[in-house]
Amino acid sequence: MSGSIGASILSILYSSSSTTSPNGAVQALQSAEKNETKDVALTEKEPQVARDISAFKAAVASATSAKSLLNNATVRKVLLTAGGLASQVSYTALVQSTLLSNVSDSSSLANQLSDTSWKTLTTTLDFANSGLTKIQSSSEVNSLVEAYAEQVWRDSLDATTPGLSNALTFRAEASSVTSALQILGDSVMRDVVTTALGIPETICYQTIEAQERAVSTRLDVSKLKDSKFVESLVEKYMVAKATSASTTSTTSLLSLAIQAQGLTV
Repeated sequence: MSGSIGASILSILYSSSSTTSPNGAVQALQSAEKNETKDVALTEKEPQVARDISAFKAAVASATSAKSLLNNATVRKVLLTAGGLASQVSYTALVQSTLLSNVSDSSSLANQLSDTSWKTLTTTLDFANSGLTKIQSSSEVNSLVEAYAEQVWRDSLDATTPGLSNALTFRAEASSVTSALQILGDSVMRDVVTTALGIPETICYQTIEAQERAVSTRLDVSKLKDSKFVESLVEKYMVAKATSASTTSTTSLLSLAIQAQGLTV
């Protein structure tokens, strides 16, 4: 019994078809890009996603104020997930204070938070200047729903292929980057660039100036206009993520396999 358990685990360890292997990760990226439109449409029809979307639309249509709308947990879930801020859904006060702030005011909370995703979402919704007018337009509702379904789909990709969602986003937005500071202020850009270039996570403990130097001395930002360069950077990122995930998985499973050898019937 112990030998068969160990052999089974070890066979998993060395399976070349896994999407956590470097080659598998790159192939998963290519597949995701090819099937994105179809897969996002299918995700939108999944029971839980469909319920969230239905509840979101109903809440938006009946809302009387932006603040009360943001008290709705499902609304926050859809909005923040669509904006790449799903981890912040439970922080109602922070969500309201930020999304209701005016981005034209340099001292507003949306402008003060280090993650620029907050500013982007606040600008998109524009509650401070437009109230509910913008979010209650059918075009904006549809746009937010599509973004929500897409992010749910991306999260499902990350569950099997670490970093895949960030890779897709980076590929689409890299050409708009103009500075190292912009990279550092965007959680997705930061993760892709620092991981691909082998910059340690401990960089976050350094001054922003030191962080900028760490990126700019390793990366010519102007090259991000070159699709081939972006492609190579994304592949380095995917390989690094896959290698890290594979190493962690191998260590855990190898330990389990060793323990399994000691099992008796």
